This record gives sequence, C-alpha cells and structure tokens, in this order.
Amino acid sequence: MRRNAVETVLGAVVLMVAGLFVYFAYSTAEVRAKPGYAVTASFLNLGGLSNGSDVRISGVKVGTVTSLSLDPETFDAVITMNVGNGVELPEDTVASVSSSSPLGGKYVRLKPGTSKELIKPGGAVTETRAFRSLEDQVGEIIFLATSKPGASQ
Repeated sequence: MRRNAVETVLGAVVLMVAGLFVYFAYSTAEVRAKPGYAVTASFLNLGGLSNGSDVRISGVKVGTVTSLSLDPETFDAVITMNVGNGVELPEDTVASVSSSSPLGGKYVRLKPGTSKELIKPGGAVTETRAFRSLEDQVGEIIFLATSKPGASQ
C-alpha cells in the first residue's frame, strides 16, 4: 500500500512539471493571435510557403500568413496575411516569397513603396514577385556562364 502512495505522489509531481513546461512553452512561443488587419496577395509560385509563415519588412516580423488558396479563374496562389496594426503599407508595396536560408523555411517579404495612399484592411498587395528557387538561380547562372559572347538575348 505504501508503494502505491509513493507512485501516486511521484506521478502527480511529474504531471505538475509537465504542466509548467506546457505553460512556459505557450507563453514564450507567441502562438496567440495578435491584433492586426488582413491583406491578400497573389503569386504565380509560393515555393513551399505555408500557413503560419512570417511576414517581414527589412527582416523584422510584422505579421503572419493566415491562409493559402487557389484563385479558380487565374490559378494563382492567393495568400492572406495578418499585418500588425502599427504597420501601414503604401499601395505600391511589393510582396515576394523569400527563403530564410538555402535549407530554411519561406517567408513573405514586403518592400513598402513611396505612395501616400495606404492599403486598407481587407485590401490587396497588387505587385508581387514569384518565388525563384535555388535551382532556378543556379541554372540561370550556368546558362549565362556557358553562353557564347555576343549571342542574341
């Protein structure tokens, strides 16, 4: 009988420690929704971008990708981003999908323009750049390096 009591107390301690770990992980992982507004953008190629990916300006996280869908008319990939309330995007902002590193995850990179008009909540970034994979870039470099000088372009 005494052994069962010790096992029960030890089990309770293990559960408490696990609960503290879960609380700590949740509080530091920033998984809560942050206030902001929705903006959409259409791309020809997302290159592996996924829900929850970062939205960054100059390397600083300003939002999160909240959904991915396919436009049934143009067959473009449409993403919806939640951009922080303190970030005002000019209408001529350019969006592109970038890679954190050659092996890393993808994120949406925003390059704000100079327009005085701002994208309203629920609006869209109209100018986008398609994702270019490392293989595409290496292939282009090889093609340029092996082409004959003076060849028509």
